Amino acid sequence: MYFQRFYDADLAQASYLIGCQKTGECLVIDPIRNITQYLNEAQSQKLRITHVTETHIHADYLSGSRQLAQETGAQLLLSDEGGEGWQYTYDDGNQIKLHDSDSFMVGNIRIQALHTPGHTPEHMSFLVTDTPRGHQPSMLLTGDFVFVGDLGRPDLLDEAAGGQGTRFVGARQMFTSLRDKFLTLPDYVQVWPGHGSGSACGKSLGAVPTTTIGYERALSWWGTLVEQGDEDAFTRELLSGQPDAPLYYGRMKQENRDGPALLTDVTPLPELEADDVRRRLKGGVRLIDTRQKDEHQAAAPKDSINIPDGTTFETWSGWLLTPKRELILLAPADRAEALRRKLWMVGIEQVIGFIPSAEGLPAAPAQPVPAAELVRHEDALILDVRATTEHEEGAIPGSQQLHAGRLPWVLDTLPRDREIVVHCQGGARSAAAASLLRAEGFNVLELAGGYDAWAKTQQE
Repeated sequence: MYFQRFYDADLAQASYLIGCQKTGECLVIDPIRNITQYLNEAQSQKLRITHVTETHIHADYLSGSRQLAQETGAQLLLSDEGGEGWQYTYDDGNQIKLHDSDSFMVGNIRIQALHTPGHTPEHMSFLVTDTPRGHQPSMLLTGDFVFVGDLGRPDLLDEAAGGQGTRFVGARQMFTSLRDKFLTLPDYVQVWPGHGSGSACGKSLGAVPTTTIGYERALSWWGTLVEQGDEDAFTRELLSGQPDAPLYYGRMKQENRDGPALLTDVTPLPELEADDVRRRLKGGVRLIDTRQKDEHQAAAPKDSINIPDGTTFETWSGWLLTPKRELILLAPADRAEALRRKLWMVGIEQVIGFIPSAEGLPAAPAQPVPAAELVRHEDALILDVRATTEHEEGAIPGSQQLHAGRLPWVLDTLPRDREIVVHCQGGARSAAAASLLRAEGFNVLELAGGYDAWAKTQQE
């Protein structure tokens, strides 16, 4: 058996390739939209991608399952569990519907689908048995069911997809899935989850890539509660302290359920001249400045949003951008195409070109206000764009908390006749959030150094 994990550090998302080297067949689980990595890996191992599946209808990124199955001719196996409203609505003629305990073979490897609702109603985990070595399973691909040291959150449907009270149903389902599925497996079975540390799909995910049934049974926060049958205490702990859910998750859920658009006839991204960019910006196109925040703040192009090229580009793009508006990237020629493809991960496809330099574009300084000078802005709204849990641990008196990942959908709740001072913990998230508000016409400043800098002034 051949096994390979792929990891997108920005979204803290893992996908997997499992292959039978004897027959040359392989399966990809939870692929992202950049499918080239799976095609290349399969080719390098002399494998054919014959099966594609995913653990659930994803909320934090646009799935690549449909695209990969189309391009390889593979069978697409998708959950048919979950009930009305939580089943896939598209079928390209290559689908097999999966139900609890269904099995299929990838060469000599048996894959058994286990319905493990809790994070979402339709969620599947995949139990893997390498039959030439025996009839005992060796690993469980858990998606967003069980993470290293934590569990998938059951409140995303309420927080980001318009659900009403589904968190309590989800918590009870999670308890049952752990008791009746996960904890019935041998302790030696390896657990490979769909996310790692940094994902908003749980509250305290471990940074190591894998764990075992036995390790989680013995050392997880939930193991004893489940084995004691204490569902009430389990539910309270599972639902407490979950991070804010970015609102683009609701859009991802719908697009993944109904079938992500297939990427066809992709042409190279054109380089644009400054005159052309200025004209397009006047017509409503938005400029995405991918330079680092210090460079952006020194001379911020008019009406631009600053989302720096780096390890948070996909995440912040999902937070701050909406899919229908045309975009131009301010990015070097050797990075523009890669950044365009990163935007595909969160369903942002309307990139019409790039400009490698801000020269010739109208710009103005957007320097943050030092923390010591915040007292001079006593009439301003202090907007804290950190997570709720961060705000609860310490906040500037009188500040209003609003996670940066919710801003584009609640702009009409913010005052346009009052100065807004935006801050986060250290200044990175607030720089991006402030640039969005500035582009939307708000009178906005950002707090240099964020809450950390303000807290330091209180100690002096």
